[in-house]
This record gives sequence, C-alpha cells and structure tokens, in this order.
Amino acid sequence: MALLAVADLSVSFRTPGGVLTAVRGMSFDVQAGETVAIVGESGSGKSAALLAILGLLPSNGHAAGSVRFGGQELLTAGAAALGRVRGRQIGMVFQDASGALNPTMTVGAQVAEVAARHLDLGPRAALAYARAVLGAVGLEPPRRRAGEYPGRWSGGMRRRAALAIALAGRPRLLLADEPTAGLDATVARAVLDRLDRLRSEAGMAAVLVSHDLGVVASVADRVLIAYAGRIVEQGSVGDIFARAAHPYTAALLGALPGRGVLRPIPGGTPDPRYLGPGCAFAARCHQAVRGCALAEPAAYPAPGEDGHSARCWLWHPDAPAPLRPGRGGGHVGP
Repeated sequence: MALLAVADLSVSFRTPGGVLTAVRGMSFDVQAGETVAIVGESGSGKSAALLAILGLLPSNGHAAGSVRFGGQELLTAGAAALGRVRGRQIGMVFQDASGALNPTMTVGAQVAEVAARHLDLGPRAALAYARAVLGAVGLEPPRRRAGEYPGRWSGGMRRRAALAIALAGRPRLLLADEPTAGLDATVARAVLDRLDRLRSEAGMAAVLVSHDLGVVASVADRVLIAYAGRIVEQGSVGDIFARAAHPYTAALLGALPGRGVLRPIPGGTPDPRYLGPGCAFAARCHQAVRGCALAEPAAYPAPGEDGHSARCWLWHPDAPAPLRPGRGGGHVGP
C-alpha cells in the first residue's frame, strides 16, 4: 500500500471573477522512502495540491477527490484528526519561509515547540533536541543559532530553519513547496542536498514541488510534470530526461541551462477560468495537431519503465509513430 495515495484530486477557489479550478483530477502516489517531484510553471496547481493534502486551503478553497495517508482519508478528516497528522506524520516546508517563521520567537524555541508537541518532550529536552536538529540542517553553531531571531538571517538560513521545523516532529512524509526558491544556485544545491541526506537517513518519503526540472533531477526518484492543474506526464527521472514524451516536458528540458541552445517556452500559462475543451498546452505547442484543441487526451503509456505516461494525443495508440514528439505534425485524435 502506498504511503500517500492521491486520487482524482481537484481544488477550486471562489474568486470575484468566478470559480478558479487550480487542480484538475490529479492522481499520484508516494511509496515509503520515495522522493517524488512535481514540476511545472507558476499556476500549474502544485502548491494548491500540497495545501489540499494537509487541509490547509484558505476559506474560499474547496478540495474534492481522495487523499489517503497510511490508509486514512484526509480530505474528509476532522480538525482533531488532521492535527494528529500535521507535523507528526507529515511535515511541510512552505514556499514562503520568512512567513512561516515567527519573528517574535527565537528559532530554537520554534523548533522546540514542535518537538514538545509531537514527541512529548519536556522543555529542556525539547530545546536540546531543537539544537541537534538545527545542527543537522547545517545551522552552525547550533547553540548560538537556537538563541537567534530569524529576522536578520539570510534567505538560505531561513530555508534551513523552516526545514528544521518541518523535521522536528520526525514525520514519515515531508512536503516541500519550492524549498530553494529565491536562493542562488550554490545555496540552493546545498539546501537540497542536505534535505535529501536527512530524508534518506530518517527513511522518510518526500514530495518536492519546483518550477525547475534541473533542481530536482539529482534527488527525485519519480517526476510528475504539472500543467494547468493536470499531471501531463509522469515517470522515473531517467525516463523524463532521456525520453520526454509530452511536448511541454520537452520544452521545460529545452529551457534548462547546459543542454544546448536555450529555447524559452512561448506564451504563458492559460487562465484556469477559461480553459477550452482540449489540451491546455495546445496554444503553446509547436507539435499541436487539429484534434488537440477539440478534446483533452487521456494518459497514454510512453516508452520507458512501467508507469511512464503522457497526456498527449501524439501517444494515442492509433497515432502514427512519425507524429510523436520530435517527429513532426499532422492530425490525430478526435
């Protein structure tokens, strides 16, 4: 049984301009000890999906579908049940590390508070434990750092503090929303390497959200490519990088430095309030064919390991092989 099983998850928000559906039928699972990365541009529904998993959507948000953790349904769980899961079973690193830290408390006190709540430690033991966790995430010297306030810290240090708080309850699953956002490449790599080492040592599973395929390539086991609220491709890291099956995935890879001439993706992500009946990427896709705008494709098997699939008409079983990504255009689909 998967540690986390997300099935047909949809997330919508009531706005003055109408209902905005940010997540549209996402399905994926995470096995114990596995790292899964969800990658996509802003507006792809990545962050909304993580918030829905822990029941942290704002008051105008609504989630439907199923999210099961260790066999327990979370979407319909009450506040008390969710309180027992948050922090102790599932830890989360929020995208806004500064906003997640309390400027009026020392960093050590904030980590100790989580440890005391979830590990049943007394004040002195919780503080000693907090110092150990701060040292583990690279905040040295931990005794001094524990007594400092986060306001004067750099972005990288605040990211590490947020990671320490998320890890303090010894969770079985870590959710990390853009854990390297706003950091330069060297600091980002150090934070991600530290996170992955700690995850491995603790035997945790992790879901990492990022807009950058290159950031997660070295730490993820599987990658989910998100676009306009859908998972449009999923597979192992090897399949995604060597055999990208969806034109959007290929475009993301083409925009990575160090892979030849940089090719920016034209246009922008569509407004989720005004999506048409077809593939949401069709207007930006240089391989789009007539059927792409008429109906949304299912997830079809793609070459590579079991579980590699792509929501693209070019992988429909009846699509001629020459039409598939990288081979030209034509008509397929409805």
